[in-house]
Amino acid sequence: MSTLRTKSLAALAAAFAAEPAQAASSKFCDGGSYTVLGKTGTKDRFRGTVPAPAGRFVVQGRYTQFTIDPATFAIYDYAFTGAPNPGDMTGGRFTPVYAGKVPDHRGLSLTSAISLELRDDSLTITRTGASGLSVKIQAKDCAQGGVFQMEPSRGDGTRTRIVHTLAGSAFYYDNPRFRAQLGNWLGSGCTDVQTGPAGQFCVRVSPRVNIASGTAPALVLRDSAQVATRIPQASCGPDFTNTLGLSETKDHCGATSIWDVASGGRMGMVTGEDATEVANPPTTCTEDCQAQNQVKGRLATLGFPAPVPPSSRLTPRTSPDGLTAPLTAP
Repeated sequence: MSTLRTKSLAALAAAFAAEPAQAASSKFCDGGSYTVLGKTGTKDRFRGTVPAPAGRFVVQGRYTQFTIDPATFAIYDYAFTGAPNPGDMTGGRFTPVYAGKVPDHRGLSLTSAISLELRDDSLTITRTGASGLSVKIQAKDCAQGGVFQMEPSRGDGTRTRIVHTLAGSAFYYDNPRFRAQLGNWLGSGCTDVQTGPAGQFCVRVSPRVNIASGTAPALVLRDSAQVATRIPQASCGPDFTNTLGLSETKDHCGATSIWDVASGGRMGMVTGEDATEVANPPTTCTEDCQAQNQVKGRLATLGFPAPVPPSSRLTPRTSPDGLTAPLTAP
């Protein structure tokens, strides 16, 4: 075996050992269940419609909680409760993550009764309005994993702008573990870190924006988009560059991100190992999309620094840039 190939395979092995991480596990959801509008997912479960309240209502779980604006299905005050669990990333602390995930329906509002399904640790809640408007929210009450997604749809088929704003203790950062492997090919299907070859289980490392918390160093999250485009905010983010032709994390603020989501696409959130996996881009899906991991540990997981070095944090935290950008094409 050539010296170059030996070094390449050694680097590949090192990448897989970069971070001892727990694989996604049903134990992370043990005892998880939501209570919403007087209904609960434990024992009796629930599937049906409920009247919409006049104001924001609470979705309360064992591990996660948030509130919903019934007119828009905007999400506010998303937090991990810190309840004990093998997958807890908070150190047992109540840990706010998102101050808001707010869709702009451009003059439309949700007006129907609320369709609600609660089953064990899972929630699906949907509401519709005039002109074909609908929003579906799916969530899982788990300590980590794929735990949330929002799916907007419009009768005119155009996109919906969604603004994410992090809680005061949370921040976006450019993950230096991915920077250190930038351009390498990693995964169980790779034979060489320089050449791959590309495949389902061999993926080229690109820059990664993760979310951390100043009060919970073991917490790691990622915005997970499907048929959605992030809108650059020119006054934000260090100007990271490379010569590899890979996507960049520049133009990204430290506490806000702006997304244009196709009708039927989704904006989700993944946590834990799922947030630091070197994965293929999501498939194009605009109907009955599911956030799921079918790679069974065959992709590399690069982990994250704890605490995050100041040089990797994206700044400034907010900017008006991008908020009035033209909507991208469907």
